Amino acid sequence: MQKAYATWRAFQDRFIARAAALVLVGCTLLALLEVVRRYVFGLSFEWSQDAVTFFTLVAVYLYFGNAQRRGAHLNVTVLTDALEALGSHTAVRVIRFGATLFSLAFLLAVLWWGVPELEDGIRYGSRTESLAFLLWPFLAALYAGFAFMAVTLFFQVWREFRALRGRPLPEDPDEREGAPGH
Repeated sequence: MQKAYATWRAFQDRFIARAAALVLVGCTLLALLEVVRRYVFGLSFEWSQDAVTFFTLVAVYLYFGNAQRRGAHLNVTVLTDALEALGSHTAVRVIRFGATLFSLAFLLAVLWWGVPELEDGIRYGSRTESLAFLLWPFLAALYAGFAFMAVTLFFQVWREFRALRGRPLPEDPDEREGAPGH
């Protein structure tokens, strides 16, 4: 399982993160091009705003799993921080395990019920406001982002379960002192 987790982390860092960054660079360049076209030449692509908006969302969607792995997301830690300060490390582990397990179950439900939404998007050919883009590829990117996050949560559940059982945790480079998000 440790090797699978290391492989997943490598896939996230080497492929998903770079793909998301590339999409964001493309969006930024398109937005800059549109500024020049609009204010210098008085011209604009009618689809550019939709492209920048939806492709920025694609990059964010793709990065969901990476953000989850690094803890670089909204995270309410008042209770666990207070319990840690009181020395209740086991209670903190139980709470983290429960929260991670709940998150995984919730995300699996979202994926399950998201399939019909994706199918409807394909079937009905819904489009963006400019009518230049079909919406289903963006829904597919959202679905993929949720799936990537579910895989990450699965590994986090596994790690939390090992910790609860007193087993040594495999090294995770993201948990080292000074790692981003920690």
